[in-house]
Amino acid sequence: MHNLDPLRDVTAGEVVAPYLHARAADFLRGLRVHGESGSDSAGADEAARTLRAAARRISGTLHTFRPLLDAAWADQLRTELAWLSGTLALEQACTSRLVRLVDALSRLSSTGGPVPAARGSEGPGSGTGSGAGAGTGLTVGAARAGALLERQLTLARTRAHSAALQALGSARFHAVADAVALLASDVPLGPAGSAPAMEVVDAPAAAAERRLLESVAALPLTRAAHPYNSDALALAAGESQDAPWHRTRHLLRLHRYASEVLHTGGEPDPVLYESARALDRHRDAAEAAGAAATAARTPRIAPATAYALGVLHADQRHEVEAARFAFQHAWRRATAPVL
Repeated sequence: MHNLDPLRDVTAGEVVAPYLHARAADFLRGLRVHGESGSDSAGADEAARTLRAAARRISGTLHTFRPLLDAAWADQLRTELAWLSGTLALEQACTSRLVRLVDALSRLSSTGGPVPAARGSEGPGSGTGSGAGAGTGLTVGAARAGALLERQLTLARTRAHSAALQALGSARFHAVADAVALLASDVPLGPAGSAPAMEVVDAPAAAAERRLLESVAALPLTRAAHPYNSDALALAAGESQDAPWHRTRHLLRLHRYASEVLHTGGEPDPVLYESARALDRHRDAAEAAGAAATAARTPRIAPATAYALGVLHADQRHEVEAARFAFQHAWRRATAPVL
């Protein structure tokens, strides 16, 4: 159980409402800055990040503390905020994924170190699969692989940008903005919202923490005890193992937001920050590996291009394992008992 002494003599609604008011104000501030940014793309991007961050926190708080709120209102607003946050995130995700993959290709093709032998080679002793030959094949294909990735991800980014502009101009978005504007001054509470905070506010936060702990306990942390784990990479269903880690990332986010409501005065919890960043890195690397695999399935590409994309995919899967290793260490530090 959490220490709830600061919550004496207040109702549950008086605990949750100030946090929602503050995040709604952040959302409206981001919306105002976005409207004033005009042709300033950097300002528009920063405003979109503010909108997404506020939307995630409002949505997560509505999810965790739903028993204290008007359930129908909370469910509807949470659904709309999830739509908005997801739509606004796509463009930035495509941009960062392209930068990540192009940088990785440049690093892999310029280091001169050993790279995986091409399929069908007989290894270093054959004279046909030497590290030098593999490196040459990677250098030849890297430029074309980078160009292919740039075409595909630039197209995806353009579509995401158009979708974001369409969303921000839609009646659906204006309805969401109106709902958040009302949230800045009034939080619709359920019957439990007027109950003493000491009696009811801890249960939703404890449930979020319990789901997180169960999810972490189900992760193969023993396998993640080594950075760049080749044993994990050798498993046939590597990508299918990502889902439990993505779920843990989502549950950790909900737990962090609940902690902001109850314990940190609305500020991010520094103890959990490193674990959250490791899972963000895991998500980014897994999605980058997926983009490389998708590009490699493009019909009629040259063998050298396909080979470079295969090496790139393997590199990003190594980064996935490194992120799991980092999470394992960060989580142990975050949950270590205080002596």
